[in-house]
Amino acid sequence: MKKILPFFSYAFHPIFIPILGTLSYIIFSERLYTVEQYYLVLFQVIIITFFLPLSFFYLLRTFGKVDSIMMAEVKQRKIPLIMQMVLTAVLLQKSITIDRFPELYFFFLGGLISTLIVFLLIYIHFKASIHMVAISALNFFVIGLSIHFQINIIYTIASLVLLTGIIASSRLYMRAHTQEELTVGYLCGVVPQLCLWCFWL
Repeated sequence: MKKILPFFSYAFHPIFIPILGTLSYIIFSERLYTVEQYYLVLFQVIIITFFLPLSFFYLLRTFGKVDSIMMAEVKQRKIPLIMQMVLTAVLLQKSITIDRFPELYFFFLGGLISTLIVFLLIYIHFKASIHMVAISALNFFVIGLSIHFQINIIYTIASLVLLTGIIASSRLYMRAHTQEELTVGYLCGVVPQLCLWCFWL
């Protein structure tokens, strides 16, 4: 098991979570929109939250600002986190608006708040686990979808809970984080999602 633990840190890197959250919404929503509209929003999410950050990462790596996509050093996190907040804000303002996709809007808004908290923690030299932020936010978003649409997706939720534990174990095994950093990261992901539930559940 220890030999495959690092795989989960890469396979479920935070950069994939916005796409997984959007796919979860498309799969579990009540088909309120056309297939074309769903494809369009998914395409926009992929461009803004995956390809643009990935391109920006390689640019930063070229200039020696980061050395790995895992951003092991606290000081390497500032620019990527700022970029992520800006791109998410653009997505919320131009594409996933509250009047068009309210459930998805609050998922990304919660992600924006979580990213801001992680960014502020940098200034006290605390490296909260972004992996835990991402997977815990996705977990509670899916739980929210289950409640909101009154659907039984207990196996999906249970799988995400199990995956959260595996990713936490992976980060510990790779010595990327301490238990405290994982716990704080988990709370940073969960609390904004829970607080925003009252606006869309």
